[in-house]
Amino acid sequence: MPNLPTVYLETTIPSYLASRPSKDLVVAGEQLLTHEWWETRRSQFDLYVSELVIEEASAGDPERAQQRLALISNLKPLTIDDATMQLAQSLIGSGLIPAKAAADATHLAISSRCGIDFLLTWNCRHIANAQILKELSKVVEENGYSLPFVCTPIELMGGVQDD
Repeated sequence: MPNLPTVYLETTIPSYLASRPSKDLVVAGEQLLTHEWWETRRSQFDLYVSELVIEEASAGDPERAQQRLALISNLKPLTIDDATMQLAQSLIGSGLIPAKAAADATHLAISSRCGIDFLLTWNCRHIANAQILKELSKVVEENGYSLPFVCTPIELMGGVQDD
């Protein structure tokens, strides 16, 4: 069996899968797209989370936390080491990600350090932000790694289909 493309699931993905349907139409649409991706596409990828995703998924409402953790329980966890934290600090030091968003820098760093193909997220402020991704990629490359393709579930729905 050929190697599957790798996907790092940032915490917004299990959060959207386990949350109650939102009354905000945009968020509700994102939740539906996340469920569709999970049901139809996840089997076509090798899925990963990190210790940070597990920690973030554990927080908040205990019932929802239990659901989030159940969703990711069989996924491969990536370990955050000193080199990952150094890369995260480089991302923050670049001024592209504020210190208050250190967790976001860590998600980018761990997926870059581990050679992940795609980082899947709904965090469009500090992660899937088209205005900063090109510069973030330069910082990651200066540190000897490659930034994964950062996208939302709608962008990872699949290739061109024949009619």
